[in-house]
Amino acid sequence: MAERTDYAATVASGGGVIEQVHPGSPAHRAGLAPGEFIRAVDGHPIADVIDWQWCAEGADVSVEVSDGTATRTVSLVRDAGEPWGITFSDALFDRVRTCRNDCTFCFMTQLPKGLRPPLYLRDDDYRLSFLQGNFVTLTNLTDDDVARIVEQHLSPLYVSLHSVDSDIRTRLVCARGEDRALERFDELVEAGIDLHVQIVLVPGVNDGEALDRTLTWLAERDGIISVGVVPVGYTAHQDAITTSYTAQLDAAVVIEQVQRWQFAMRDRDAVTWVHLADEFYLNARAPFPRTEWYDGYPQYENGIGLVRAFVDETLELRTEIEAALHALPADEERVTVVTGVMAATTLAGALDACAAVGRVRLLAVPNRFFGGNVSVTGLLTGRDIGDAIAADEHGGVYVVPDVVFNADGLTLDDLDLESIRETAAASIIVTTSDAQGLLSALQRVGNDML
Repeated sequence: MAERTDYAATVASGGGVIEQVHPGSPAHRAGLAPGEFIRAVDGHPIADVIDWQWCAEGADVSVEVSDGTATRTVSLVRDAGEPWGITFSDALFDRVRTCRNDCTFCFMTQLPKGLRPPLYLRDDDYRLSFLQGNFVTLTNLTDDDVARIVEQHLSPLYVSLHSVDSDIRTRLVCARGEDRALERFDELVEAGIDLHVQIVLVPGVNDGEALDRTLTWLAERDGIISVGVVPVGYTAHQDAITTSYTAQLDAAVVIEQVQRWQFAMRDRDAVTWVHLADEFYLNARAPFPRTEWYDGYPQYENGIGLVRAFVDETLELRTEIEAALHALPADEERVTVVTGVMAATTLAGALDACAAVGRVRLLAVPNRFFGGNVSVTGLLTGRDIGDAIAADEHGGVYVVPDVVFNADGLTLDDLDLESIRETAAASIIVTTSDAQGLLSALQRVGNDML
C-alpha cells in the first residue's frame, strides 16, 4: 500500500457505499455485498474513491466494512493486475465541497426558482476537478487539502482564476473570508501539479489590460497546460450582468488580443496554450482556428473547439452523410434537426456542404426559459423544445440532441422524452450532438422508411 497521511477531512466520512460486487472478483470471494460501506483500508479512513485507489493499490489489504449496524474486518487478496471488483455508488463518500464565494456572474445564482435541488448545488471540490474536470476556485482549500493533492499527485486540476488583480478578484469572486487562491495556485504548480485554467471574461472588468496581466502572470509559471477564455453568460433571472461579447466588434477585439498571445506562445513553447470559447468566433463572424491550434482540445468540455471538431468530423463522414441523405426522398424535408440558436449557423453550413437542401431542415430554438444571452444547445429545456416543435407544424421526424438530457433522461425543467413528444405532438428521436450522431439519425430515419 502507498504511504498515506491521515487528513482531518477523512474522519467525517462514513465510507463508500458498495453499489456492485463483480462475480468472481476478490471482493466477491471475500463476501462483500452491495449496500455495505467500506469505511477504512488498512486502518486508514477513506473519504472518496481516490482514497480507495490510493490505499488499496497493493495485492492484499484489510478493509473495515459496515452494513449499517455491525462492523467487521475483511481481508482482500488479488493476483497481479486483477481489479478488486468493487463499484461504488458515488465517487465522493463524504459531502461535496461547496463554493463559499459570491461571484457576481455565477450561473447557479441566475437560475429561476422551482428547479430540482441538485441544479442549485455550487460544487467547488478539488476532487471533482481531478475526477471529472470540474473547475474550482481554490478559495476553500486548506493546508491539509494541498498536502493531499501533492502527496497523491492529483494532477491535472481545473481552476477558475478569472483575474490575478486583487481588486478585480474582490469585485468578481467575492470570496467569503481571506482569498488565498493565488497562493494556493503557486503551491500547486511548484509541487508539480498541472493546471488547466479558466477565465470567465466580463466586459469592462477583467478584459483588456487586466486580461493581459492575468495571462502574463500565468505564462511565467510552469505547469499551466491550457488557458480557456469564455464569455460571461447571463440569464433573465438576475440584474447584475446585462452584457457580454455578443456584438461582432466586441468579440473581434477579444479575438485579436488573444491571437497575439497565441502566436507568442506558439513561438515560445510550440503550443497555442490560450484558447477562446467558440462563442467569440461565432459572434464575431470570424474564421475558427485550424485544428492543430487547439492542442488536442484540452478544454473541449468548456465549449472550446466544438465547432472545429464538428466541422472536421463532418468532412470525414461526408461520403456516408451524403449517402444517408440521398436515401431520403428528394424534395421532401422529412428530417428536422433541432438545435440551439448558437449552433445553427455551424449546422446549416455542414448540411449545405453535404447537399442536404430539400431533405433536411433546421429548427433553431430560442432559450425562452433562461433568457439573457443563453443560446447553447445544452441548456435548452424540454418545454422550449416541445413548444418550438409544436409551433413548427412541419411534420416528419425531429432530431433532438442528447445533450439536453441528464443521465436520468431529464431536461433542465424535468421533462423526459415522452413528455416532450406529448407537448410537440410529433415524432422525435434523440441522438448525439456530433457528426456521427447526425449520420446515425439520418440512417435511422432512412431505414424506418424502407
